[in-house]
Amino acid sequence: MAKPPSLTGENGFHFPQAIVFPSPSPSGEDSAAFDTPGSTPLSNGTGCCGTPSPAESCAQPLCEARDSTRFGEGIKYVSTDGMELACGWGGFTPGCLQLFNTSKGVLFFLCVASFLQGMTVNGFINTVITSIERRFDLRSYQSGLIASSYDIAACLCLTFVSYFGGNGHKPRWLGWGVMVMGLGSLLFALPHFTTGMYKVHSSADVGVCAANQSQSCAPATSSLSSYRFVFMLGQFLHGMGATPLYTLGVTYLDENVKTNYSPVYIAVFYTAAILGPAAGYLVGGMFLNIYTEIHREPDITPENTLWVGAWWIGFLGAGAASLLISIPILGYPQRLPGSQRYIVMRVSEAHQLKDGSHKKASDPDFGKTVKDLPRSVLLLLKNPTFIFLCLAGATEATLIAGMSTFGPKFLESQFSLSASEAATLFGYLVVPAGGGGTFLGGFLVNKFKLRCSGIIKLCLVCTLTSLMAIFVFFIRCPNVPMAGVTHPYTGSVLPGGKVNLTAPCNAACGCLRETYSPVCGSNNLMYYSPCHAGCERVSEKLRNGKKVYEECSCIEKNTFPGEAEAGKCTSSCEKRTLLLFFMFIVILFTFLSSIPALTATLRCVPDRQRSFALGIQWIVVRTLGSIPGPIAFGSMIDKSCLLWQDQCGEQGSCYVYENSAMSLYTLITGLVYKVLGTTFFMVACVLYKPPPAESAQGSSDTSENGNSDLQETKPSLPAAAGDI
Repeated sequence: MAKPPSLTGENGFHFPQAIVFPSPSPSGEDSAAFDTPGSTPLSNGTGCCGTPSPAESCAQPLCEARDSTRFGEGIKYVSTDGMELACGWGGFTPGCLQLFNTSKGVLFFLCVASFLQGMTVNGFINTVITSIERRFDLRSYQSGLIASSYDIAACLCLTFVSYFGGNGHKPRWLGWGVMVMGLGSLLFALPHFTTGMYKVHSSADVGVCAANQSQSCAPATSSLSSYRFVFMLGQFLHGMGATPLYTLGVTYLDENVKTNYSPVYIAVFYTAAILGPAAGYLVGGMFLNIYTEIHREPDITPENTLWVGAWWIGFLGAGAASLLISIPILGYPQRLPGSQRYIVMRVSEAHQLKDGSHKKASDPDFGKTVKDLPRSVLLLLKNPTFIFLCLAGATEATLIAGMSTFGPKFLESQFSLSASEAATLFGYLVVPAGGGGTFLGGFLVNKFKLRCSGIIKLCLVCTLTSLMAIFVFFIRCPNVPMAGVTHPYTGSVLPGGKVNLTAPCNAACGCLRETYSPVCGSNNLMYYSPCHAGCERVSEKLRNGKKVYEECSCIEKNTFPGEAEAGKCTSSCEKRTLLLFFMFIVILFTFLSSIPALTATLRCVPDRQRSFALGIQWIVVRTLGSIPGPIAFGSMIDKSCLLWQDQCGEQGSCYVYENSAMSLYTLITGLVYKVLGTTFFMVACVLYKPPPAESAQGSSDTSENGNSDLQETKPSLPAAAGDI
């Protein structure tokens, strides 16, 4: 039997018959974005239609297929292995949907999904956690369990999702994940509708100096605290649903664009994820200024410590939006039309193991069964570059998780702001620094066409820069003087290192430690409550929208009792601008290294292991970074507390921090993790062993499915069918 004539292109590949690629997009959008006019690149530059090449028989069918086809109703893009490449749901694939069947269309919907995830989990949760504690009588450790449920769910699901989803239909995994995430948001808002109405006493009757004040202690456990299990389940669904997003979503983008454009696409994707929390802080802060019972007119103001804002509105909106955005994601094909050409062009940069075991991952059947799971894990564990990139990512994640949780609290203490003001200011800081740094990192990798070794060096430079900038925490703002805490009452002396809120001027008032409602006296001294300032009545007129307390015996003004205004005294910190500037630099360069580090992770492992490698990396990052990060920062910051909440003799949350100690402990924690991150990036750079230059091209995954997988056509079109 005669052997069919083979074609030899400039790239050295031998094809028994013509390679026919589909149009990369119905609208030609991708073609204009990635290909030079008049030619269709193959492998290392073999052209079709525009310039002659040795593969002449390849060129002609590809040109005929493009010139003679119109993408319309009923036309389906399929590969020769029967894989459907049209956008739609089942048999419903109308032509109008194919306008979105491009890498840019996928990027748009994934960006919306990552924005919603970041806004919900990293924005709304951190903003409303204090209100949830107050509304449902939760302790701090219980709210900590709620926050940790997200990471626990992600760790449990990452191995399964990244291993099987990486070899399956990625858009379906992504779509169902986003849908589960939306259900989690709706479940998180459910307790608002199943509990009774929130009621508080008027601030005019509480906290003013009176000899007959009394307050019964609440039971140690409240029936409302049982709702923490509903919140934990909602967060668990958030974690399950978001697991495919940052593993399969990243690899799906990487597989369907050119290698040098991949960092830009991933950077845009992660920028949306960074902007999400910033929007969550801003929008969540706005909702907290609305009373939780929106149909009732409250008799207290947001400055009152008993105020509970409308924490649940954001979760309803985010849940509904997630359910809607999951529908188009479910309609995408397993592989975008034209994506196979990028696999042909991809050059492997996987770390070369001494025993050559990394070549096992090139087997087309590797990773499709459970029995290959231990070998997949072993291959990654034997890759030192991958291991140290994971450890570096964990240290950076610790800082990001710690700062996102306690950044607003740091600003609140240093600048004497309210919780909503601090959250809003932190949001303004994170939007340009976090979002801009994330996008700029991907742009630099693409601009300078960096290979894996150069990318790791870029990460090292960014980490060193942020390490130098973190010394900003030597700067601190002085505490606003508070009577009985940082400043003595007139005529009384503070005992060494202890709080003394009782003075002759308020001794007869019978003030309670359980009622914390700070006021600012006309003498610019802050007091624990109107009662502790000796105030006897509330003025009927407001000043700047705040209540004014009069006849305050502890506040002297021209030998007459002074007055106090509800809320904290404003800080006159002269170093505020400098502190915010260097915090901006730390956040900018911390996020600047995130996309390059992710790109380096994708390139230092074999192509077939990318999804699984990201899953393992996320497990390491969450286990060593995201979960312990807030705990480490929180325990260090708690050491600087001056005034603790007193709940019927039990210690609650911290009311007042010592600013100098808070800055010092934040500096120590940040310095330790930044030094570790710099060391890990340095070791990863030294140990990285790139593939030999002559074998780099041939080591790509073009052999993943054999030569037949490179042949894609439209069987419903006679011209294309005749070329096969």
